[in-house]
Amino acid sequence: MTFYVENEVNAEFDFDIEQLSVMVASKVLESEGCDYDVEIGLTITDDEGIKELNSQFRDIDKPTDVLSFPNVNYEVPGDFSVIESDQKVDLINPDSGKIMFGDIVINEKRVRDQAAEYGHSQKREFAFLVAHSMLHLCGYDHMESDEAAVMEKKQEEVLSSLGITRD
Repeated sequence: MTFYVENEVNAEFDFDIEQLSVMVASKVLESEGCDYDVEIGLTITDDEGIKELNSQFRDIDKPTDVLSFPNVNYEVPGDFSVIESDQKVDLINPDSGKIMFGDIVINEKRVRDQAAEYGHSQKREFAFLVAHSMLHLCGYDHMESDEAAVMEKKQEEVLSSLGITRD
């Protein structure tokens, strides 16, 4: 896996952003059984940057905590056999030969605010947002309550297995 990090706002935390992101993303891919060599982009931005993206891509004119932009079009969440279909040609980075899996955008301010609000570390909040987004990149959603329950369970399993708890 290749993880590209663009820190637009020069955010600094008491953990290594790239190291934590790779650890969480790898665990999600492992737990989902994704054996493909993938590329993932991560951008750290602020309220204004994410508000602009949220408005442009979701028609919601306000900031949010995280946005996910999957490149793979799944018929069934977590069914990576779709990568072998005709869309594989469009997913391969010609320079690296890796699958361009998708992009994650995290709002630095929301990481800090939500960590304080929920009473856990910024590391835990950041890891949660990466896990959440990675599940979106794997085809999961939370628009319906049953879908949300699946995502919540998977997120907690990944974070617990890495020892990243709410404490």
